[in-house]
Amino acid sequence: MSDTGKETCSSAGSCSRESCEGCPSKNGGQTSFLEELNQYSSIKKVIGVVSGKGGVGKSFVTASLACAMHKAGYKVGILDADITGPSIPKMFGVHGTAFGTDQGIIPLESKEGIPVMSINLLVEDEEQPVIWRGPVIAGAVKQFWTDVVWGELDYLFVDMPPGTGDVPLTVFQSLPVDGVVVVTSPQELVQMIVKKAYNMAQMMKVPVLGIVENFSYLECPDCGKKIPVFGESHVDQVAGELGIPVFAKLPIDPSKAAAADAGEFYDTDHSAFEAAIAALK
Repeated sequence: MSDTGKETCSSAGSCSRESCEGCPSKNGGQTSFLEELNQYSSIKKVIGVVSGKGGVGKSFVTASLACAMHKAGYKVGILDADITGPSIPKMFGVHGTAFGTDQGIIPLESKEGIPVMSINLLVEDEEQPVIWRGPVIAGAVKQFWTDVVWGELDYLFVDMPPGTGDVPLTVFQSLPVDGVVVVTSPQELVQMIVKKAYNMAQMMKVPVLGIVENFSYLECPDCGKKIPVFGESHVDQVAGELGIPVFAKLPIDPSKAAAADAGEFYDTDHSAFEAAIAALK
């Protein structure tokens, strides 16, 4: 400590005390924005589910991964970071208001025991729109990490908002994300969309674990023929260029949409995610 009361750094770049948060010499000259996890929580891995655009089924994939890992015997939780478009609670039939204790906010659990935290569980009317500016939304996402009592989890899946804006940036900077899964669809602009999400993850030094293509085809109920409703898939080509695996090509399945609307998504078949489970272990 100097005479002026401020910490000083030596010419070698080491701080005059063992820990000096915010010092430019810490972490190789890069300031860390990571937030502290709630002290009553223990999470082994944080997996983000991202997309370069909206409407590709990101929440569907997040929920599917969580269900598949839970059925495989792992303790999982879901952080719904899509503040303005939350859908995770409804898919699992989770309704009500999360409450706080001296330890923090207690997430609500699905009937299968999967803890879920979403803005829908903090508002009086879950159909009321959340009309917040970016910094407020980002602050809410941080609180889902710092203030929520997640307990002991093997995996926390984070359903990210679409795009590469303020909230995805907040998640990448504030949470220790171990890897991301990119969700896309078969349209020809898929290459640009996937590469945007991939490049953002690379810039944030977060590994891209694989790609899931949603709405890949519709299977005829009479003959079993696979019909590419949204065009031929380009995901294999893009994945090859980027050097990442394709975890799954998911069909259009009205029965799963009905199950999600009914809050019974857990009971559907998630075997298509076997490759993803193997990669995440």
